[in-house]
Amino acid sequence: MINIEKLHFSYLTGDFHLYISKLNVEKGEKVAVIGPSGSGKTTLLNLIAGIIPVTNGNIRVGETRIDSLNDAQRRDFRIQNIGFVFQDFELLDYLNVIDNILHPFRITRALRLDKDVRERAVALAKNMDIGDKLKRQTNDLSHGEKQRNAICRALLPHPKLILADEATGNLDPENKDRILDLLFQAVDEHEATLLAVTHDHELLKKFDRIVDFRNFQSKEAV
Repeated sequence: MINIEKLHFSYLTGDFHLYISKLNVEKGEKVAVIGPSGSGKTTLLNLIAGIIPVTNGNIRVGETRIDSLNDAQRRDFRIQNIGFVFQDFELLDYLNVIDNILHPFRITRALRLDKDVRERAVALAKNMDIGDKLKRQTNDLSHGEKQRNAICRALLPHPKLILADEATGNLDPENKDRILDLLFQAVDEHEATLLAVTHDHELLKKFDRIVDFRNFQSKEAV
């Protein structure tokens, strides 16, 4: 599902460098990404999703070369194929909970918003224990509720690839296991793939495989 070769990335400022000679993630795998802060874990997810353009190297998601797409093409591909759970949520504070979940369907013609989608959105919210908060503004949510709102939005389009940046980082121990199980359930039901950055080593036993960034050549930006 993900094939990376000779990826070399650096920001215009600072001395951060990320080099990955080769990384493959198979379809249906649930892979955890670990490593020190500043080693490039979030940067890797952003490169795979096409949020940051690739300047050197190849990234393939399915049959699509992400590094060969322009900005608009990367955006459309991401909306249609990738569910991204951002570390800082990326919720829109002028929308309520249900409208944040439905937002991907309102910004592209590639996704069709209909009754079935709306019903799925409500069901997801209920599974995440925010079904009673659908009309609340995101500023009225707790940190953990915002996280669950973001997860619902990522899962709604049935993406083939789910990228999660500390998806359980703001949840209490009981909810961590339950939310991760829901992510795994979505992966299995839709034959998707999960690549998840986490600092919670207690959760690692749940994943099929672990990618440790200490095995890559990188150094922290200053």
